[in-house]
Amino acid sequence: MLANLTELQAEAARFVGGLTPSAEHATLITLSGELGAGKTSFTQGMAEALGVSEAVTSPTFVLEKIYELPAGGPFSRLIHLDAYRLEGDTSLVPLSFADFYADPANLIVLEWPELVASQLPKPEHAITLSVADNNAGEGRTISYA
Repeated sequence: MLANLTELQAEAARFVGGLTPSAEHATLITLSGELGAGKTSFTQGMAEALGVSEAVTSPTFVLEKIYELPAGGPFSRLIHLDAYRLEGDTSLVPLSFADFYADPANLIVLEWPELVASQLPKPEHAITLSVADNNAGEGRTISYA
């Protein structure tokens, strides 16, 4: 269990430091969990570790945010997608998901993948976050698949 969001972001930094890009396609990471579980906080920790200097916020209302990453790292872009408001079997098409996924230099982080599961390739990592019951809403549990 992670005691707070600071520890969650540190875990995200550790996690992203161990990723190796695929030679065939983008690296897809999915983040599942209830509202407030820490999906965006996890992405913020990843982004900071990758060198993103701008504020990383939830893409719930804009659906996607693209961050150019510093040269010399394993990935060129961090693509942060949120499927919470998407509906239908082709809802990822207007977001250019197929084009993003075709580029091995991209790291795609997708929140709420269960809402667009029929449209997704198998992710390299499926992460589930939940709020721990025993820590006044600050603690988080995380599982990797």
